[in-house]
Amino acid sequence: MSSFGHEGKISNPAQLGGIETAVLDNGPARGVRVAWFNTGSPLRFKVVLDRSMDIADAFHGQHALAWVSRSGVTAPDPAANQGLEWLRSFAGGLMTTCGLTHVGGPESDANGTRGLHGRISNQPAELTRVQQPDPACGEMRMAISGIVRETGVFGPHLEMRRTISAELGKAEIRVEDEVINCGNQTAPHMLLYHCNLGYPLVDEGAELFWDGETRSRGGAQDDALFGGDHDFRHCPPPLPSHAGNGEACGFIQPRAGADGHCHAGVRNRRLGLSLDIMFDKAQLPCLTNWQHWGYGEYVTGLEPGTHYPIGQGTARRAGTLIMLEPGESRQYTLVFRAGP
Repeated sequence: MSSFGHEGKISNPAQLGGIETAVLDNGPARGVRVAWFNTGSPLRFKVVLDRSMDIADAFHGQHALAWVSRSGVTAPDPAANQGLEWLRSFAGGLMTTCGLTHVGGPESDANGTRGLHGRISNQPAELTRVQQPDPACGEMRMAISGIVRETGVFGPHLEMRRTISAELGKAEIRVEDEVINCGNQTAPHMLLYHCNLGYPLVDEGAELFWDGETRSRGGAQDDALFGGDHDFRHCPPPLPSHAGNGEACGFIQPRAGADGHCHAGVRNRRLGLSLDIMFDKAQLPCLTNWQHWGYGEYVTGLEPGTHYPIGQGTARRAGTLIMLEPGESRQYTLVFRAGP
């Protein structure tokens, strides 16, 4: 990147940016492996290797982009798949992965019992590669790759092979996933990227943007925000009705551009800052907008997925549940861009 003007002036590429791996040593996150990305631009972010390689904290300059829950990052609990246990260790963060066989509320049927949003975010990754930038050789890319497994004897064996990358000087994160059925039987598959945006990017008057028709999920609070003439595209002040478990969800049918890509995000004109989430309509045809404007829990989620968070049972009955044959795989790409 010639704009750096770095030739002959640096001893170590880390002077410009790169990836630093570490182990957290305090509180509920003690022992958790992480990887900090310094992009050499205003963007920096933390990948939690022991939580499905999800993305936790993310900043553009002095401004936080992501909402972080009260619990923050915690150690994984691979057995947590009952009821609402998922919420006890939900760190929020820029991206939490939901799936790989179920997204939605707790449910039980002839095909098993499933907790909120599935198991995958509680599975540690097996790290396979760390690629550092090397500007002297013209290599500006930094990347980290790993394998996250959702498996059990006699059950489905799915692997998610994830690579998260960035480039020196660019305020952009690229997430590339391949989900493979490595088992010997057909396996159900659902995937949702729970992208959680918070203050100060998300603030009163900040604008949510996407292109596509929006409908209420169907509950009373959903209808109150996403029904009628209510302006659900601009962030309100904290709402008393969203104390506790108050929330609302809208289901969006995103429209793609000529390149097949959809865009969704937040634009804060007061800060002169936006976050754009880009995804492929053919891979991720559904977009959910979660709004939880509680005092002290002020967050909105934009969630591209293979399905809305309706649960495996509902998707199965509707005939929309993806069934992966042994050896079959699906690819997914998500790109985050931050800037003016």
